[in-house]
Amino acid sequence: MSENKLTITAICGSLREGSFNRRVLKAMEKLAPKHWEIQHVDLSMIPLFNSDIESQGDPQSVAEFKESIRQADGVLIVTPEYNMGIPGVLKNALDWASRPGKSSVLIEKPFAIAGATPGGGGTAQSQAQVRQTLLAMNAYTMPGPKVLIGSVHEKMNETTGELDDESTLRHLERFLTAFEEWILVFKQTQK
Repeated sequence: MSENKLTITAICGSLREGSFNRRVLKAMEKLAPKHWEIQHVDLSMIPLFNSDIESQGDPQSVAEFKESIRQADGVLIVTPEYNMGIPGVLKNALDWASRPGKSSVLIEKPFAIAGATPGGGGTAQSQAQVRQTLLAMNAYTMPGPKVLIGSVHEKMNETTGELDDESTLRHLERFLTAFEEWILVFKQTQK
């Protein structure tokens, strides 16, 4: 495992400050290797995609979002599932990041996707749609291990609200280790 600094852009597909997915992301941040520098992006400031707006130049929030992906060694997405699909704010942000198509910041960028839900499906449908979007842009999405946390509300500490299920935390550690290995595969091919 590398001890060189890795810059990770972290994207939460939920806007709610206390969302389960934001809490899962915070747990991942605590478990992440010390040599990771994790930068969070705020999707709430990104306007709805509109090519009329784009033709006048990217809004500042979009330019900053794209730059955080461009500068990252890898991008970690933790997303809920809304009505069996990808949250609109996340799809909108990825649509902005996909432009212009031939030089998108998503192209050949390593990604990992995780998600949590109170339901039993663990965000499988949402993650599949995120993968489809990233595949269309030639991003390198880690195939596994998958993080599909179902019944997440039962895995949170009632007092602190933090994720404290030992089995889930161990799985998240394996996921983060695999993500670093995934990133390093592509960093070495770029040398």
